[in-house]
Amino acid sequence: MKKYYSITLSLVAIAMLLGMVLGGCNAGKTYASPQAASTQYTNLPAAAGDNQPQGIWVSGVGEISVTPDIASLWLGIEAQKASVSDAQEEAAKAMDKVMAALKKSGVAEKDIQTSYFSIQQRTRWDDERQQEVVIGFQVTNQVIAKIRNIKEVGTTIDAVVAAGGDNTRINNLTFSVDDPTIYYDEARVKAMEAAHHKAEQLAQIAGVALGQPSYISESSSSPVYPMAYDMIPNVRMAMGVSEAASSTSISPGEVKITLTIQIAYTTG
Repeated sequence: MKKYYSITLSLVAIAMLLGMVLGGCNAGKTYASPQAASTQYTNLPAAAGDNQPQGIWVSGVGEISVTPDIASLWLGIEAQKASVSDAQEEAAKAMDKVMAALKKSGVAEKDIQTSYFSIQQRTRWDDERQQEVVIGFQVTNQVIAKIRNIKEVGTTIDAVVAAGGDNTRINNLTFSVDDPTIYYDEARVKAMEAAHHKAEQLAQIAGVALGQPSYISESSSSPVYPMAYDMIPNVRMAMGVSEAASSTSISPGEVKITLTIQIAYTTG
């Protein structure tokens, strides 16, 4: 019993000794919650050579709404036959007619680009064999046609559908601006004014004097807007819509040219 008592006293002594050593090493130090520590160091001035941002950093956005002058028509041809050669022949003939219709509608050859081409097996499940069996082959040929005359988009679509017939696929239609940079000057002025106004307000709230810009950068974007297109003329006719109403009506609307400025101001 004395032996166990001695071991217990020894362990207590060691623990007390470690506590005294650690207490001496940490003398003069205080500890705060993680949130308090983060706030404390965030508000300290950056040391020399530190890469932390200095001053007031703001961003401003300049946005211009303009009428698009380019329409990109995503269209294609699909043909399915029992053999590859027959499917490819049918697709090639249909695409030749589509290409001719595009050029006749005023689309330049340089504005027509192949975007996708594939030959795939078509299969079905055979219950008797308990396996997939080949029932034919599908050829898909897709192009992107850039239409520069916005007023002719609807008639061009009608011409393409008539030329390609049931093999025609209209996948998408987007509108954009051919040269958005011509609007950057106006958008840049708006972005700079927005950024400066924001910086002045922040400086006033913080109680500091707003200095000169020490850093400026810009980025731009001119998004394209897709338009769904699925009411081709033969579908309209199947729905009982008259032939006179089958002409496709297209409204390009407006697109937005956006330029973003980021500025860092010194403070006094």
